[in-house]
Amino acid sequence: MCYDDNARPPLPPGSAGQTRGEQITLTASDGNQFHAFAALPVGAPPARKTVLIYPDVRGLHQFYCDLAIRFAEVGIPALAIDYFGRTAGLTSRAEGFEFWPHVQQLKLSNFTLDVQAGLAWLRENVAADAAVFVVGFCMGGSFTLLTGTNRELKLAGLIPFYAGLSRDFGGAGTALDNAPRVAYPVEAFFGGADTGIPESAVQDLDARFDETGVKHTLTIYPGAPHSFFDRRAEDFAADSADAWGRLLAFIHATPAG
Repeated sequence: MCYDDNARPPLPPGSAGQTRGEQITLTASDGNQFHAFAALPVGAPPARKTVLIYPDVRGLHQFYCDLAIRFAEVGIPALAIDYFGRTAGLTSRAEGFEFWPHVQQLKLSNFTLDVQAGLAWLRENVAADAAVFVVGFCMGGSFTLLTGTNRELKLAGLIPFYAGLSRDFGGAGTALDNAPRVAYPVEAFFGGADTGIPESAVQDLDARFDETGVKHTLTIYPGAPHSFFDRRAEDFAADSADAWGRLLAFIHATPAG
C-alpha cells in the first residue's frame, strides 16, 4: 500500500489561492461510472494547463483529493480519478477497502476509457486546448507511463512518482517493456531507498528513453523510501519540496496547446 488515510501531500511553494473542490461521477464510453475529484482555482486567470491524477493502488482516497486541491491552490486545475468503478462500484476507497481483488481485474484498455472521460471533463470545464499533464503515484505512476504510449490522448507530459516498472497489467506488459513507446516528455521521481524499485531498473528506464530520444528527467532522492512525498515524512521534506519545484517548472515550461 502506498499511502494510508493519514497521509497528506506536502504543500507546494507559493501562496495558496482560493479553490473549489468536489467529488463528481464520470461516465466512460462503455457506460462505466466512476468517482473523480475535481479541484478548480477560484478568481484566478483562465488556466491553459491542468493535471489528471492517477492514484496509488487503493484508488481515489483522501490523499489524492487533497493533492488536487494543492494543485488548484497554485492555479492549476486538477482532476483525480478512481480505478474501480467497474468492479467495486461507486463505493468508498477509505482505509479498509479491499483493493487487491479489484486491482487483479484491472485492464489497461478499460482504464484508458476512464482516462478519456477524465480528459473530456478537463477539456470541457477548463479549456478545449488545455495542456494536460498526468501525475501518478506507485501503480498510478506505472499507468502514467503506460497510458503515455497512447498518442491519441494528446497529453502534454508525464509526471510519475515511484512508478512500479516490473508489473504486467493484464498482458499489456510492464512499464519498462513499454518505455520505448512513450510518446510524451517525462519528469519522474524515485526514492533511492525504495526496496521495490531498484536503482538499476530506473537506470534501465533512463537508457531506454535515451535510445528513443523522448525528453526525460528521472530524479532519484538518495535515502528516500517509497511514498516519501508525504507531509508527515519530515526527514524528506527537502526532497518533497524539490519534487514540487521540479514538477511545477516542468509544467510551466511546456507550451500550452
